[in-house]
Amino acid sequence: MSQTPDNKDPVHILFDLERRLRRAARPLPSEVELREDWVGIGFRLGGHRFVSPLGEVTEILTPTDYSKVPGAKNWVQGIANVRGNLLPIMDLQGFLHGHRAAATRRSRVLVINHAGVHSGLVVDEVLGLKHFMPEDQTPEPPTDDAAIQPYLDGGFRIGDEHWGVFSMRRLAETPQFLQAAL
Repeated sequence: MSQTPDNKDPVHILFDLERRLRRAARPLPSEVELREDWVGIGFRLGGHRFVSPLGEVTEILTPTDYSKVPGAKNWVQGIANVRGNLLPIMDLQGFLHGHRAAATRRSRVLVINHAGVHSGLVVDEVLGLKHFMPEDQTPEPPTDDAAIQPYLDGGFRIGDEHWGVFSMRRLAETPQFLQAAL
């Protein structure tokens, strides 16, 4: 085997380099605190801010053309063709309070798909992806509105903002929501 000019073979050079690097290396921190934040889709309904768990909203759409459904309750806006699939469009404000929300340029459709219930829910505004730390969680909902209470799982409070956690899953399992016909 050929020798290098300083009379060391390549294996010994690598071992020597490793030894010197280990001696000069700084130790890693002994404990790293990992904090997982809670992530959801923020939306506004009337004067209240809500978030739904990220996994409960499959898509966000701008309101689209839809066809009216005869014999449906007033909160059923209609049925829309979304990329070749029929999507029932429901007014969430209308379902909860009996009066339809006014459509604005900020209105959006939150698409849910839970246990075979595939629907689009019209909300006043989508406020984007929201991140909350576990210490911001509170069992208190942001409203005492009896129509919304069954769908809330507490909330998050950051400063003077109070966000209610709105369960789309629980909404999709509600018999009243499933009975859209008159």
